[in-house]
Amino acid sequence: MNWLVILAALSGALAVGAGAFGAHGASGQAREWLQTGGQYQLIHAVAALVALRLEARGPAWLFVAGGAIFAGTLYLMALGAPRWLGAITPIGGTLLIAGWLWLAWIGARG
Repeated sequence: MNWLVILAALSGALAVGAGAFGAHGASGQAREWLQTGGQYQLIHAVAALVALRLEARGPAWLFVAGGAIFAGTLYLMALGAPRWLGAITPIGGTLLIAGWLWLAWIGARG
């Protein structure tokens, strides 16, 4: 069983669901949070799968974890959780950026 593939696929499914709920079942700030979280999570679910195809497991883990933290905090706030969770969101973004930089470093090394 490949846990990274499973997590990336579930991340993609959750992202589509959150984006759809944001588009059809939410309004105002909640809609924006759901759509932003869904967009970032979906992009990074695909990026994780591509990284795995390139045999870059480290960046793939950062994409999955970063997407979960970044989007997860936005989803929770959209569902009524305290807004202080927004202070955690940049941690997820930092992991996403680190994943891209690590992937670039792997590419540069050949």
